[in-house]
Amino acid sequence: MFTLFIANKNYSSWSLRPWVLMRELGITFEEDLVPFSDGSSWALFRDFSPSGKVPCLMDNGIAIWDSMGITEYLAERREGVWPTDDRARAWARCAAAEMHSGFATLREVCGMSVGVRVELHAIPPALQKDLDRLEELWSEGIALFGGPFLAGGVFTAVDAFFAPVAFRIQSYGLQLNSTAMAYADLLLNLDSMKEWERDALAETWRDESHEVGVPSVGRVIADFRK
Repeated sequence: MFTLFIANKNYSSWSLRPWVLMRELGITFEEDLVPFSDGSSWALFRDFSPSGKVPCLMDNGIAIWDSMGITEYLAERREGVWPTDDRARAWARCAAAEMHSGFATLREVCGMSVGVRVELHAIPPALQKDLDRLEELWSEGIALFGGPFLAGGVFTAVDAFFAPVAFRIQSYGLQLNSTAMAYADLLLNLDSMKEWERDALAETWRDESHEVGVPSVGRVIADFRK
């Protein structure tokens, strides 16, 4: 059986990607949650992850690290990870890769914190640029392939890569066009996403390096965590 190593569900957007993908595709795995430690978690995570980062998938002694590496490893072993249609699959891979390597300002300003609600002090131009591209990308995928998911009628890896963004939209009150907002709402209402959110709210761990960023960008108006 697969074992997926992840970190705090409230913060770890990278962990969410393979976790929600495997849940939605019905891929059985054991979850091993190792909380972030004060300062650097590198040495702690190196016990199971060659990069010292999460997520990391273990399969019969083989370590597969990085959310993209895990996705492609699963795609070689399970149907449904990527769309079957050639055009949709090419688009989905490009969109997922763009999310994997881009949207730096969105990540920096709106770090994932599932349990809080934040009123941003401002929308910097660089953040607005990321939001405009996100809106364009989501709208394009839904228009090209008919929705309701980004590459067609079923959840695939490209949706998993954007799942953390749905939590960011909810936490920071980000506004996109109606098509993009409906898609974010679709993701948030998946059973797997609701499970992740319930677990995140129940966590009592607090990691200072993740906590300090939120008050610097906005006012916390609600905190639903235990």
